[in-house]
Amino acid sequence: MPHRSVDRRRVLAAAALGRSLDDPGPVSDEGEILYAVTGEILDVSPHLITIETPDGRHERLVIAPWATAWRGDTVTPADLPVGAQVIVKALKEGKVAERIWADITRITGVIEEIGRGPGDVTMELYCGPHRGRRTVVVPYRASGRIRVRHPKFEPGYLFDAIGVREDGVAHARLPATSQPPYRWPSVPPPPPAYGGAQPRVSGTATWSDAFDWGERGAAYPMLESSDADCADTGVSCAGLPYLSLGSTLDVRNVCAGRTSIVPIVACGCLTGRFCDRCLECGTSPRGRIVELAPSSFVELGGDLTKGCFNARVGLE
Repeated sequence: MPHRSVDRRRVLAAAALGRSLDDPGPVSDEGEILYAVTGEILDVSPHLITIETPDGRHERLVIAPWATAWRGDTVTPADLPVGAQVIVKALKEGKVAERIWADITRITGVIEEIGRGPGDVTMELYCGPHRGRRTVVVPYRASGRIRVRHPKFEPGYLFDAIGVREDGVAHARLPATSQPPYRWPSVPPPPPAYGGAQPRVSGTATWSDAFDWGERGAAYPMLESSDADCADTGVSCAGLPYLSLGSTLDVRNVCAGRTSIVPIVACGCLTGRFCDRCLECGTSPRGRIVELAPSSFVELGGDLTKGCFNARVGLE
């Protein structure tokens, strides 16, 4: 990720347009701030968890009595293995663990090839020009749940699932959305009433693990192709305006009532191909308007296993 370039663009854009240069992160007047702590488990007990963060720090967190964990299925936090990569939703300035996701991954892409083993299905996905290709295994015991919402295991159709990394391979466990009924190039156009210079847009916020571990930021579908160096950008059924790398988004989780200032750090050209809805609290308008890094998603009150929340985004 071009961190320095993105940061410099954000500063220059704020100066040129007379905008305030808000620090990225949760807005402090939204109640108790949530913290995302990421890293590798060094030690865990029923009451404490010690994590080595990507920059080498050791974080020791108290596990709240009501805390839950997920590693393919719901488990007790003390049963998580040492060495697992975790994202922790933490309270009290990041010192109390409330929710832990271990070895979680999200597999979002276009189905290219399908191979069938003894009960399991293996698929090769095209994840867009910036993210390359990935292999995903759909285990037999998870296939029924996933096929209910992804009925077409066929080349050319979009796929989006949440799973776990096991021995370097992504194993799908939960469908992250209902599969769009169209092939990936055939994205529906936005409604006529959309478009123009809207100060705020409503739709779906999702997350991706394609960001650097522990990074905060967002991928946005409607970047200028020259700015993003991507011929596939500029597609969205949500009618989003064009923005540039380094712009900031005021992202509000309308389900949890939380807001964060999030910089655009990546091109979300594949994100815009999904014209779906989030059903977390009511039904969102169609279209994914932002794809967040896991840490940003968690700090906005999102649940990684649910995969989305209804969002309202202020565009700057």
